Amino acid sequence: MSGSSSPTHKEPASLLTQMVQRLPLSDVHFRRISQLIYQRAGIVLAEHKREMVYNRLVRRLRLLGIPDFGSYLVLLESDTNSAEWQAFVNALTTNLTAFFREAHHFPILAEHARSRPNGYCVWSTAASTGEEPYSIAITLNEALGQRATGTQVWASDIDTQVLEKAEAGVYRQEDLRTLTPAQMQRYFLRGTGPHHGLVRVRPELAAQVHFQPLNLLAHEWALPGQFDAIFCRNVMIYFDKETQERILRRFVPLLKPGGLMFAGHSENFSQLSRDFYLRGQTVYGLTKER
Repeated sequence: MSGSSSPTHKEPASLLTQMVQRLPLSDVHFRRISQLIYQRAGIVLAEHKREMVYNRLVRRLRLLGIPDFGSYLVLLESDTNSAEWQAFVNALTTNLTAFFREAHHFPILAEHARSRPNGYCVWSTAASTGEEPYSIAITLNEALGQRATGTQVWASDIDTQVLEKAEAGVYRQEDLRTLTPAQMQRYFLRGTGPHHGLVRVRPELAAQVHFQPLNLLAHEWALPGQFDAIFCRNVMIYFDKETQERILRRFVPLLKPGGLMFAGHSENFSQLSRDFYLRGQTVYGLTKER
């Protein structure tokens, strides 16, 4: 029997979709998923994240044509170097960001940059889709003027999908509502025609920001050296205390003397590590320099 309208041609895919939609996520499988993402990325998944885990991973099962979570876990664990591991991490990484988020940090950054005589280098440890590192670069350009040519922003993230968007530097115009009209004109190009309503980061600004995939749990970080400031905002909340302490210890030698560490609004580094003291609202310095 021929003809594309025949129900027999559509039935297998339809049955698979229905099966995936009704798929149970057992306690055993949820615990194993939680163990694997903790081992790979340090992310702690509490029980209340179960629905989120289901919704994000079920898309991978649909895409791969895998009928159940058990089979997906077998696929993952059969090859510890497979590309699916990155897709697994990407799916379970949360990326909440915005231009000039936690706005009180940026005047502090500007003042600090003006006080440093020889260039300025910043690491954005969880760059997500790029709003944070571009906000940093804009701040440095406005604070330093002609001296901004010596600035560099290193922007990393464990999620390779968000980094692709960050490097593209294309955003909805409404995403830039926290910028002044002058900032929008100076640092972004407006889309026209089919790209109306979109903006792109100007090449001059993009050239100051270097994106790279980086796992904070990795044994080695491929970074250029010490930084005047490190932004680690709203990252530690996904880790347990042991992981938080270990990462903070590794930040210490990466900060230049007098350097600053910026944390998220719900994070307290001085409670986690004796290496840091609170200098201002969620802004830290190295204790040994006091």
